[in-house]
Amino acid sequence: MENLGKTLIFIGLLITFIGVLFVFFEKLPFNIGRLPGDIYIKKDNFVFYFPLATSILLSIFLSLIFILISKLTK
Repeated sequence: MENLGKTLIFIGLLITFIGVLFVFFEKLPFNIGRLPGDIYIKKDNFVFYFPLATSILLSIFLSLIFILISKLTK
């Protein structure tokens, strides 16, 4: 049970950190929603946006976090 508590605290702190990043999102030196590799098509009355590069970056980041959590809980 102790490991579960530590994991929940870590996840809570991580979510808080991400929340603070979203609050100050526009002041960051990089645009997480508008990376090179994101697909953006704008026609007359149609807009298609698929954040491909952002999704890959987020997937790598979350994978590293979950690997770290799994190693800490062993």
